Amino acid sequence: MTDALGRPSIHALLADGTTVRIRAVEPEDHDQLHRLYEEMSPENLRMRFFAVSPHSAALAADHACEPPRSGHRALVAELRGRIIGLAEYDEGEERGSAELAVAVADRLHHHGVGTLLIEHLASAARADGLTCFVADALSENREVLRLFTDLGLRVTHRTDGPETRCTIALDQDDTYLEAVENRGRTADVASMEPLFRPRTVAVVGAGRRPGSVGRAVLRHLRTGDFTGRLFAVNPHAHALLGVPSYPAVTALPVPPDLVVIATPAAAVPSVAEDSGKAGAHALVVVSAGLDPAQAQALLTACRTHGMRLVGPNCLGVANTDPALRMDATFAAAHPSRGTAGIAVQSGGVGIALLDGLSRLGIGVSTFASLGDKYDVSGNDLLQWWENDGVTDLALLHLESFGNPRAFSRTARRVTRRMPLLTVDAGRTDAGRRAAASHSAAAATGTLTRQALFTQAGITATRSIGELLETAALFHAQPLPAGNKVAVVTNAGGAGVLAADACVEAGLLLPAPTPELVQDLLAVLPDGAAVGNPVDVTAAVTEDELRDCLDRLTTHRGVGAVVVALVPTAVAAATGDDLARAVTQGPGRRRIPVVLVRLEQDVPVRLLPAGEGGAIPSYAEPHAAARALAHAARRTAWLARPPGTRRTPDGIDTRRAHALADGWLTAHPDGGWLGPRTCAELLKCYGIPQSPWAWAETEDDAVRAAERLGGPDGRVVLKAYWPGLVHKSAQRAVHLDLRGESQVRGAYRDLRTRFAGLMSGAVVQPLAERGTELLAGVVQDQVFGPLVVFGLGGTATEVFADRAARLAPLTDLDVHDLITSPRCAPLLFGSAGSDPVDLDGLEQLLHRLSRMSEDLPQLAEADFNPVLATSGGLMVLDARARLLPCRPQDPYLRRLR
Repeated sequence: MTDALGRPSIHALLADGTTVRIRAVEPEDHDQLHRLYEEMSPENLRMRFFAVSPHSAALAADHACEPPRSGHRALVAELRGRIIGLAEYDEGEERGSAELAVAVADRLHHHGVGTLLIEHLASAARADGLTCFVADALSENREVLRLFTDLGLRVTHRTDGPETRCTIALDQDDTYLEAVENRGRTADVASMEPLFRPRTVAVVGAGRRPGSVGRAVLRHLRTGDFTGRLFAVNPHAHALLGVPSYPAVTALPVPPDLVVIATPAAAVPSVAEDSGKAGAHALVVVSAGLDPAQAQALLTACRTHGMRLVGPNCLGVANTDPALRMDATFAAAHPSRGTAGIAVQSGGVGIALLDGLSRLGIGVSTFASLGDKYDVSGNDLLQWWENDGVTDLALLHLESFGNPRAFSRTARRVTRRMPLLTVDAGRTDAGRRAAASHSAAAATGTLTRQALFTQAGITATRSIGELLETAALFHAQPLPAGNKVAVVTNAGGAGVLAADACVEAGLLLPAPTPELVQDLLAVLPDGAAVGNPVDVTAAVTEDELRDCLDRLTTHRGVGAVVVALVPTAVAAATGDDLARAVTQGPGRRRIPVVLVRLEQDVPVRLLPAGEGGAIPSYAEPHAAARALAHAARRTAWLARPPGTRRTPDGIDTRRAHALADGWLTAHPDGGWLGPRTCAELLKCYGIPQSPWAWAETEDDAVRAAERLGGPDGRVVLKAYWPGLVHKSAQRAVHLDLRGESQVRGAYRDLRTRFAGLMSGAVVQPLAERGTELLAGVVQDQVFGPLVVFGLGGTATEVFADRAARLAPLTDLDVHDLITSPRCAPLLFGSAGSDPVDLDGLEQLLHRLSRMSEDLPQLAEADFNPVLATSGGLMVLDARARLLPCRPQDPYLRRLR
């Protein structure tokens, strides 16, 4: 079966977490649709049809089940094989508009059925080029009027007597996306209650053999004092580890909320099906090695019976809430209670993080090993932590992203409430190949992943050790007030190491002000050097060091303090504990203070401090500096406004769709657009292009040169044939041509050298001097469109001076693109030159972003060079490649 766009049917969540199936109406649905209307109350029938007629139900079912025709689409919501709702539209006479109708089973009002159906129908309508729905309702029908208003789309009402006509604009602006996110979050969290707060858990595959995974999970649940009801499923035992055992899930005395499956791969699908029949709401599949048929059968069982799924090939899940105490994992030890949420794909990484957080004393709120991630993903966990009331620090180790754009929007929201840390895994080709083979993850490019992390405010570390070092700082200390750091030490060498580490991490070590120098000298021993680092000498006492830190942490020019201490005989002789001066300051300090002790035997530990706080203590100055640099970047990210998407004017999306569809019809395998089609595409998005003409003969070229050459008559001649990409590298360009003889000679040269290839040439006026830039887009198979910007011209590959951000771009993303490359000073005016047209450059990037969003068929586009001057911008050379691709709305609510 397929949905309204010809794709497989989609499963999605209602407001209460129930799974429903959204699909296109089929002729065989007629009887069910007829029954849907017949079972409505007379009052609801009157609201739906404006009058009660014995023929209304049959006529409505007939209309919905009509053979497919242009301008009509109908979707149904199906719950366990029964249709519970219908939404359909019919295009009207007004271009871009369609009449909307919705019907929901009486017993499922207020569950979000109608809203979900309209979201999916609106997505189909946008793909069809529609811009609005219109719907008529009785003015007294407050429920349906509220339904339209609460969608988050722009709705206008016009009342005429007893009826109200609603016009619903279909634009996906931020208000609508936020409304969809809020509905999705409510449904998502509700669906995961049985997974993370189950009242009843059954473990299938717990054997008598001590070394079995299922037995280890059962033991953890039992020894962890799980507060709910616990069962084993084993046909050969009445009890295991003191836990009652039953021969099958369907034989359990009560329906289980959660079933943990640890059987051989071949048995997983049948156990999943039995679990669904027994009324289970969630599965954790630790089993590995499922083949494609087994994997599909497992997922089908979950979708059919509305069960959320973690895994397969995972370590399990845990929730340390004392009211639950659920440890459904086979890790070496129980996780300690705490406030850090963990989601990993690798079980080994999960064990390392559980151990590290427990050792640090941070502890864990909720843990999920996602494994092959058939269903529950990092996005689900972010929404759970956002709403659990416990988690204040999120740690992710993800080797793949199921829906990066939805993940990015969720992460941007969540990370404003809590730090979100990850390991940037798969930075190399070898690492990406390993990730793909290890967790069935799609390989993703470093540039795209870094763009995602940067835009979403995610703190990306390069190792598990760095992740734990940074988590310790985020958990224990306030964020720094900027990136200015003061280093304090009792040994010059340790201070030098700390200072180098801070600068190499991107932090600043400003010289202290004269006032601060005098303030510090007043409390430090003779011989102290008050620079940055501040060398307090080996003679410093505990009280003197504490006074020094008090003055530094209250000074507005200092954002953080690194204290590098080494043990000395002087302090030992006086009984002074210099570390205590750091940890026992007068209450919590305004800015972070971190300790570096070179003799420390572990990379990082948290030392208890006053008022229940803690001070991170590092064995190595680079670890402390990296953690502070991550914290400073978070400070800067939080200080930025969220950014807004701009909608450029003069865009003809409908024409662009028609152009792409028409070209792909003629070229089913896709490929590079010819100059004419490419120019038409840019014209749809208002992207300025240099004047040009097409020439297939010498005479054509001469006439074009006479027309385009301008006052001095100078032109450029570029050869063209399908598949030509790098013209300069092929020497397929002649520059600065003047007069008929030069134009004819250049054309003859190209035709001779590229005989059998060249289908014609492009003639353009020679451009004025300016800054040559590159702007382009690449459609990543996982992340979606990536907009790239940087230095252009023939040297673009040599210097590789470019930045990238994922579409859709906000105004801040565009600002970052323009300011990040090393060539940025050229754009803002340097060495007395005028700045380029920055407004025009911003417009170009916004229009390119919009093009990439509108056209999933756009595999890549390359504008190089883009000539930027103070007077404007002009694309001198543009290439675009289309590939057949079904449109997919990245923000549409659906399960994986």
